[in-house]
Amino acid sequence: MGTKEQVHEALGHMTDAERKVAHAFLANYPSSGLSTVAEFADRAGTSAPTVLRFVSRLGYSGYPEFQRALRTEIQAELLSPLEKGETSSARSADGSALGAYFARAEANLAATLGAIPESEFEAACLLLSDHKAACYLLGGRFSDAVARYMAAHLRIVRPNVRRFQDQTSTWDDQLLDIRAGDVVVLFDIRRYQRDLVHLSELLGERRARIVLITDSWLSPISRYAKVVLPCAIDAGRTWDSSVALIALAEAIIDRVTHRNWDASRSRIQALEHIHWNKPAAG
Repeated sequence: MGTKEQVHEALGHMTDAERKVAHAFLANYPSSGLSTVAEFADRAGTSAPTVLRFVSRLGYSGYPEFQRALRTEIQAELLSPLEKGETSSARSADGSALGAYFARAEANLAATLGAIPESEFEAACLLLSDHKAACYLLGGRFSDAVARYMAAHLRIVRPNVRRFQDQTSTWDDQLLDIRAGDVVVLFDIRRYQRDLVHLSELLGERRARIVLITDSWLSPISRYAKVVLPCAIDAGRTWDSSVALIALAEAIIDRVTHRNWDASRSRIQALEHIHWNKPAAG
């Protein structure tokens, strides 16, 4: 579990002063945590003892241990596929490459289930079930495939589902149609995309409600998101795994479909009618 994820989990148990430190850490990650205790306290508008209590609340014995964990985390976030490939193990104990990969995928699913509170999952599904709000989706270089998959399903069970077009030069144009209260699902995993982070800033200015699906280290978009859903993606191999991302997307699709089943059923029936009553090609 990354430090940002630890902070999110511990927020509900913090004092008001500790929560100020937490918000400063999340808003200025990782620089705030890499500064001195005094500098961190000044940035958060609190005292040095409060910063140390915040660190203790996360389970660290002291500030040096917290910073070591943070540096290790940053190094993991920046790993390239080449670097991960140099240290990965291709086979399981019984020599099965397929078995090793499936075991890791199973572990990632279990870790993701443990990392996402049911309340956060329900909050995301509630936002996506609001048919009065338009729904937009977008992902990064690889995760956008999951965003497309999710959009294709949601479009069937609810109205006003759109996906940001691929050309980043047109994103500003598409922002013109986003209204306050609209929901935007963003996928962003390590190595985080600056253009997506910038887009999230603009979405925040337009008061869109962002649902972020990210990794255990949490994309910088988390500071602008209303709901953050972290997934385990480390496959112990050259490439990160999207298995947990897809599983989470499917769980959301299923929950949104059945939260308002009458409306979903009506749209599915209408689509079936259109499909089976198309004129024959001639």
